[in-house]
Amino acid sequence: MIKPPMMLLSLLLLSACSSFGLSQPLPVEMASTPLTVTASLTPSPSLTITPTLTFSQTPTCTGTPTITHTPTITSTSTITLTPTFVFPEVTVKVQAHCRYGPARAFLHAADLYPGDHGTVRGRYRYSAWLYVKFDKLKYFCWVSPSVIEVTGDITKIYFTEPRLPGPSVLYPPPNDVQAIRDGTQVTVSWSRVSMTEDDDRGYLLDVFVCQQGNLIWWPVALSDQYQTTHTFIDEPGCSQPSGGVLYTVEKHGYSHPVAIPWPSP
Repeated sequence: MIKPPMMLLSLLLLSACSSFGLSQPLPVEMASTPLTVTASLTPSPSLTITPTLTFSQTPTCTGTPTITHTPTITSTSTITLTPTFVFPEVTVKVQAHCRYGPARAFLHAADLYPGDHGTVRGRYRYSAWLYVKFDKLKYFCWVSPSVIEVTGDITKIYFTEPRLPGPSVLYPPPNDVQAIRDGTQVTVSWSRVSMTEDDDRGYLLDVFVCQQGNLIWWPVALSDQYQTTHTFIDEPGCSQPSGGVLYTVEKHGYSHPVAIPWPSP
């Protein structure tokens, strides 16, 4: 038998346990609630992925630099073509000669007749003769301005050096060339070059001399092979020295030039 006090204590313990519900299992809902909280929060980071998609397409806009290939517009430099120059024209007034150099001392190149037409292609620095391409000729030659009428501005034409035919393959230049001064006179001499009578056109002295303080171009033609001396007037007082060259001349052209050992004043 249980003692009353002990029985009373036992009853009190049982009632306390029943009041706190320790004798029954916990509801299922109470155990599962912590799981639903974590599952609803974790998907949110997926929202940060979308911004990277919108920026990858924009670089295609910068692909338009093909427009910079339009520098072909600058190729219109063809507009800057040098204006076509109109050569001055000449018309022969009287019967005359066209020559291989810009003076009467040079060989005959062609016959000219009134009405012959041509264009000026050059001029000489030391004379007024013009280098002309006549319509009827396939080559150029020099003509005196006194026998032609010129239309146009010849001052725009470049100076041109004579282009003498040759050098001759038949005859050599003169030998033993000398020049002796006697005051203002300078005498040039040389040995004769033997030529056939048909070929013989003598000699050409292409010389610059000083007269009255000016250096003057003075070409001289000697008509045959037997004239082997010539005297020039050459004075002091020029800033540049006098001098020149000597050629043998035959009907086909000129020999190589020989320098004249010109004496100083």
